[in-house]
Amino acid sequence: MNKEKLITKIMKECEQDGEPVTREEAEEMAEMEIKAGNIKRYETSDKPRKPAKKERKVDETKKHLLSYCKVLFEGLGAKIINVKTETEITFFLDNEEYSLKLIKHRKKDK
Repeated sequence: MNKEKLITKIMKECEQDGEPVTREEAEEMAEMEIKAGNIKRYETSDKPRKPAKKERKVDETKKHLLSYCKVLFEGLGAKIINVKTETEITFFLDNEEYSLKLIKHRKKDK
């Protein structure tokens, strides 16, 4: 809405409310409304938000690959310490601790 239309609208509204204003007052009010239109208000609720429950998807391919690695390490005489979901396996081999982390890379956008 342009400034002139806003000024006439303000003058009509004030006159209908029984409080007529001068053109200069309406211009000032219009400028304040235009400037206030750019202000963004951020408010918080009194009640805390409930956290979103997202179910974790298991990558079956990674799970199978890691299980094959586990069998291989056990065949080499390693002692498996920990298997973390389908992402990481920790083991002892020759009195040394090792970890293998399996990462699936996403397709690159061109």
